Amino acid sequence: MKFIEKIFEQAKADKKTIVLPESMDKRTYDAAEKILKMGIANLIIIGTPEEIAEYGKGYDISGAVIVDPFNDPNKQKYIDIFVELRGAKGVTPESAKEQMEKDYMYYACLMCKCGDADGAVSGACHSTGNTIRPALQLLKCKPGISGVSGFFVMDVPNCELGENGLFVFADCAVNPDNDADKMAETAGLSAESFKTFIGAEPKVAMLSFSTKGSAKHERVDMVAEATAKAKERFPQYEIDGELQLDAALVPEVGELKAPDSKVAGHANTLVFPSLEAGNIGYKLVQRLAKAEAYGPILQGLSLPVNDLSRGCYADDIVGTVALTAVQAQNAAK
Repeated sequence: MKFIEKIFEQAKADKKTIVLPESMDKRTYDAAEKILKMGIANLIIIGTPEEIAEYGKGYDISGAVIVDPFNDPNKQKYIDIFVELRGAKGVTPESAKEQMEKDYMYYACLMCKCGDADGAVSGACHSTGNTIRPALQLLKCKPGISGVSGFFVMDVPNCELGENGLFVFADCAVNPDNDADKMAETAGLSAESFKTFIGAEPKVAMLSFSTKGSAKHERVDMVAEATAKAKERFPQYEIDGELQLDAALVPEVGELKAPDSKVAGHANTLVFPSLEAGNIGYKLVQRLAKAEAYGPILQGLSLPVNDLSRGCYADDIVGTVALTAVQAQNAAK
């Protein structure tokens, strides 16, 4: 069974409620019809009757809950929570109402905050910033976590490396300015994500162009520092670095370059030293190895919110909703 098929089955086993705020995009309705038919999740679509009629025409979304942000009986509850959370930043009841009506992602996050939904998926017609900003402002990060990072689950065909071809790659989507603290935190979050989605023990490689001091450079020092911090902060996971990619993945090379490492040659979770490296790396594997790339999936938030590519297809939304539902299952434990 392919990775995503296992995720579908896991999502069906304990159905969560996911909000789709992009009611002005036909892909939302195409995906919603498929999600409801497959039984992956309960859905809430935020939109006015006019938006639902115009963009949802021809799609069967009868199983979804439709929330009109202008006439929702729960609206005042959400306004009150918005002001409670952001009043110190100048948010008033009037400005909260205006923001919620203008940007449905704020409405979606408030529904999650109040426990009326378990997660949200957006980004088909909005930027990553417009997806992440409301989540950071209203849902905030998990206790003890300072920021959000983005990872991909890579399913590489005909591959015995990693977890039989399954990997987590991070950070590939969020933080352009990386440092030792962010990289260490990304390592711990990625290990947790690997365990959540793949169900095996993570072996986390902190990647560099050096293995165990084979090169001298400030960027190598950063990865070595990040490795030390990650090991101290997340002792429950196997984390090692700095490792070159071949030393991380190939048993013979790992044994040669880092013979005392439990990760070298067996890594299944790859933490890249920069956003450039992570973004290029996952796309190389996707295109050259014909891997399936699932993501970017956001990690670090108190409740699951996930971003879509603006070039996504309806099936991409289906997959992201399933992944978000599995994150919500884990968050509820």
